[in-house]
Amino acid sequence: MLQEPAEDPTRLAQDRAVVAAVRARLAGGRRASPDADAIAQRDVLQGLTPAEAAAVRSVLGRIETAHGGPLIVWGPASQVLAADRFGLAARLAAKPEAGLAAARDGARALMDVTPASAWWGRLLAERDLHVTAALPDHGAGQPRALMVERAAPGPTGDDRTFWVTDSPMTAGRIVAALGEAGLAASPLIESGGLKLFALAGYVQAEDGRLHDAPGSLTGVIGAAPLF
Repeated sequence: MLQEPAEDPTRLAQDRAVVAAVRARLAGGRRASPDADAIAQRDVLQGLTPAEAAAVRSVLGRIETAHGGPLIVWGPASQVLAADRFGLAARLAAKPEAGLAAARDGARALMDVTPASAWWGRLLAERDLHVTAALPDHGAGQPRALMVERAAPGPTGDDRTFWVTDSPMTAGRIVAALGEAGLAASPLIESGGLKLFALAGYVQAEDGRLHDAPGSLTGVIGAAPLF
């Protein structure tokens, strides 16, 4: 004989509370900028266990997707990271050029950081497009994907800035040169004659410490918060 599951009014009430909170937050709309969203999320996540933080970020990521424009992904790492954070709402781009084109039209494009393409170097000429997020964003390792959109990132209090150069110098010598200028840099990847670095903190494109940085084609392409 099949037995009907026993009622669990406590958990049912908790589930309904989650539904009510999600409904209310969706009705609240989106914040004005990616950095405002990051600052608010960092405040919300304070004191949570890793499991709690992962659950909260998953819910907030899906709410963010519901509020924002289309989400485009390019590359296998981006597909996995986007599904974990934002759900299965992303559209796949066949090549990075398609992702950048979608970002120009108002979408968010999450794209792999891979030697297969130096797509990030094109942001030096795409002044309306910026890196606004980097996943994973816990800071324990190098980012595997960058989020690109038309919104400009602002400082959140704990950030990393992405900087590109065409310098033929080794990554180690470039790191040393930036260090002498007062910047802490970490090499991320090299592709197509370009090198991508992460700079500690929020560094503006016109920061004087970058004026004599190695390379003839260089520049900041965005910044992303750490959590």
